[in-house]
Amino acid sequence: METVYPSRHPLALTIAGSDSGGGAGIQADLKTFQELGVYGMSVITAITAQNSLGVQRIEPLSPAMVEEQLESVLSDIGTDAVKTGMLPTRAHVETVAASFRRHKVKNLVIDPVWSAKDGTTLMGNDAFNAMKELLLPMADIVTPNLPEACLLLSLHEADVRTVGDMEQMVRALLALGPRHVFLKGGHLDGAKAIDVFVGADWSDETRLLSGPRYSTAHTHGTGCTTASAVAAMLAKGHSAEAACRFAKTFVSTAIAAAFPLGGGTGSLWHAAHRETGRDS
Repeated sequence: METVYPSRHPLALTIAGSDSGGGAGIQADLKTFQELGVYGMSVITAITAQNSLGVQRIEPLSPAMVEEQLESVLSDIGTDAVKTGMLPTRAHVETVAASFRRHKVKNLVIDPVWSAKDGTTLMGNDAFNAMKELLLPMADIVTPNLPEACLLLSLHEADVRTVGDMEQMVRALLALGPRHVFLKGGHLDGAKAIDVFVGADWSDETRLLSGPRYSTAHTHGTGCTTASAVAAMLAKGHSAEAACRFAKTFVSTAIAAAFPLGGGTGSLWHAAHRETGRDS
């Protein structure tokens, strides 16, 4: 039987740094888009030399080059969803924000990346504050982990001990302007990995997304993959809550199939959901 392909695939754009080791950044994003049946495009903000042991070097591309990439993609092809990751400087954030306004992008997912898995800082304070000021109010969904959320709210990680604390945090994050917050709780102790989701029009109601916690060190690319899975599902027409619930399952399955790589922290296996018959 002849395979019939759709006349148009959903489109998603990632704006992030390149990971030469293939586990995070645009490489993880494009793998995720492809796995979920979405045509992926990329705007590279920085080149990194990194492997399983960490980040050895970072070279940001010029804001002008980032702007040219954005203009090339958005003026011709367009997109159904956008995910941002590493934005090295305030100038990069300002360039991206201006392009979003100009092209009226929709389904914007902000991953407020602060540091790499090995602790290397990927955004300076000025860039992080610019992201908070300019991009969060544009975001449909922001996807911080606990350390990133604490930075956004000027809190100490040691003060976040319970899911109840996380529920208070998502309400505070909503006050920064995004329409939805997906706060990842993997850094919190517990038998389960519990995330918290909330929408700006939900008053005080939150959703708890619970999943298994795997005993593995090989989690490189978890944050990038989560945000890009959310963006892919938004591009396919799913609601914000459904997109985050699926992303939780997708990443959990990829962590369960994670594997050693090189001499350090290994990567998720992005094809795991397909190999286990998960439905997207």
